[in-house]
Amino acid sequence: MTSALADFRAAYAAHRASEGRAYDRATLLALPYLADDSSQLAHQWAVRARTYEAFMRRVLLPMLGASTLHAPRSTLTRSGDHAERGARSGERRGSLRLLDLGAGNGWLSWRAAMAGCECVALDLRDDAVDGLGAAAPYLERADGGFARVAASFDALPVAAGTFDVVVFNASVHYATDLAAVLREARRVVRPGGRVVVLDSPFYRRDADGAAMVAEKRGHAAERFGDRAAALMAVPAIEYLTAERLAHASAALGLTWRRRRVRYPLWYELRPYVARLRGRRAPSRFDLWEAHA
Repeated sequence: MTSALADFRAAYAAHRASEGRAYDRATLLALPYLADDSSQLAHQWAVRARTYEAFMRRVLLPMLGASTLHAPRSTLTRSGDHAERGARSGERRGSLRLLDLGAGNGWLSWRAAMAGCECVALDLRDDAVDGLGAAAPYLERADGGFARVAASFDALPVAAGTFDVVVFNASVHYATDLAAVLREARRVVRPGGRVVVLDSPFYRRDADGAAMVAEKRGHAAERFGDRAAALMAVPAIEYLTAERLAHASAALGLTWRRRRVRYPLWYELRPYVARLRGRRAPSRFDLWEAHA
C-alpha cells in the first residue's frame, strides 16, 4: 500500500467517525434502515435501502432460485431478528457465492448471508468505525457469518471464477483505474455470473460529473478540514456515466443494464429543483448489472 493510500485510509476513517457513522450494535443490525428522522445520514440510508431492496428482488433472490424465495424475504425488513428467523425458517443452501467490494462494516454481506449466500466482505479499511473491524455484531450471530478480507479491489486476492455475484457496494467511484478494477471483477466472477454496481453516482452528462468534482475539490478544506489533503490525494474517478462504464468494460464482454430504482420523493425531485435554481444536474444511483 502506498503512503498516499494509507493516509487516505486513516483520514477517511476519521472523517466517517466525525459524521457519526460509528454505529451501535442495534443500528448495525438494522442497516440499511435507520430510524426515520431528518438527519443527512438517515436520508442517505433511505436511498441506499431502496437500492438494496431492488438488488435483492431483481438480482439476488432470482439467482437463489424459487425454492428459497419464501425464506429470504425477511431480509428485506428493518429487523435483524426477523432476518435471522426468516433465514432459519427456510432452506439455507449456501450455493451462491457473493463478493462484496467496498463492504465497509459488512451490512450487505450479512443480509445476503441471511438470504442463503456464502459471502466475502472485502474492503481497504479494517477500522472499527465502519470498516471491517466494525463487523462483530454480525459475526456473533448464528447463520449470518461471512469472511472478511482487507484488500484493495485493484488486485483481488481471489482465484478466477470464484464468485457467482460480484457487487461494488457504493465503492466503484473510488477506483483510480476503472478498467483495471472492472477487469478484476470480471476475472473472479464465474461464466454466467453477475457484476453489479450499487450506490455509485451516475450522471447523464460527463460535464455535470466534472462540475461535481470541481465543487468537491473547491470546498474540500471547508468540508474536511485538516484531512482534506489526504482525502484529495488519491485520484479517484469520483463518478460514472453510462458511456464511461461502457468504455471501461468494452474489452471485458460486460454489457451493462440499468435497473431504475424508485427512490423517495425528495430524491426523485432533485433534478427539477436543480433546474429551477439554475444548478447542475445531480447524480443518480439506480442499480447497474452486467452478465459475465
